[in-house]
Amino acid sequence: MTRPRIGFVGFGEAGFHIGGGLRAAGIDGIAAFDIHTNTPVLGQKIRERARETNTRLTASNEELTRACEIVISTVTANQALAAAVQTAESLGPGQLYADLNSVSPALKQNIDRVISASGAKFVEVAVMAPAPPYGHRVPMLVGGGGAAEFIERMAPFGMRMEFTSTQVGEAAATKMCRSVIVKGLEALLTECVLGASRYGAEERVFQSLAETFPGMDWAGMATYMVGRVVVHGERRAREMEEVAETMRSSGVDPIMAEATARRMDWSAHLGLKKLFNGEAPDTYRAFARAVAELDGIKVGHSK
Repeated sequence: MTRPRIGFVGFGEAGFHIGGGLRAAGIDGIAAFDIHTNTPVLGQKIRERARETNTRLTASNEELTRACEIVISTVTANQALAAAVQTAESLGPGQLYADLNSVSPALKQNIDRVISASGAKFVEVAVMAPAPPYGHRVPMLVGGGGAAEFIERMAPFGMRMEFTSTQVGEAAATKMCRSVIVKGLEALLTECVLGASRYGAEERVFQSLAETFPGMDWAGMATYMVGRVVVHGERRAREMEEVAETMRSSGVDPIMAEATARRMDWSAHLGLKKLFNGEAPDTYRAFARAVAELDGIKVGHSK
């Protein structure tokens, strides 16, 4: 089995978990380039992740592309095009560029044009679940001109991929529409917890929801989802802007997508990620108490 040489542009959560999974599956020599590698806070985490997964950090996009056959882009949505433009300068025939970022179909098509002009083949990838705990086995939709080759080369290492179309945009549209629900639920539960906790009403709220939607652990879901908003609010806000653009381009007024982006931006601007040291709160109650303290408000219970 031929082991492809893999390089990640961006080494945040997705790159770390997917890269770590591929390393465990037998692909060695993985490299990564991240513009934050030498920054004080983010850089430390990137370097720790690189050591944990035995990933070589490069000093530039060019150094990365010289070392790799397959480049995988896992940056924030608002940096996806810039990352492609910078990387395309040193790409060429025989290489694959897989964009895993959560962006609109139109932006995926723009990135395709940039990459294809370099001579490399473009692969559109939509990641359909959070990378942890799946790692490299997270479900993916794969399309574009380089999709067949990407699937052929990566499937032997356990990646779970479903081919969509050689036409770029279908996979992205699927992910964008899914995000209306998933990120919308995160925003809704965050707002619900914030309001209910001020009255000590959240337990009864969750009990009532369990009556309406049997089998769901609403308290556990609230803890998980507010944690995603705390840790990934900035990235999710940019993704939801792409979702809103996707809706607009199809003639749908993105009322809910724009509202979700606002709630995600609220978390980022409030500095909740820094407050919790880059980690998710242990419980939704810890989250509610922290926000209440920032607002100078006493919550409605003492648990």
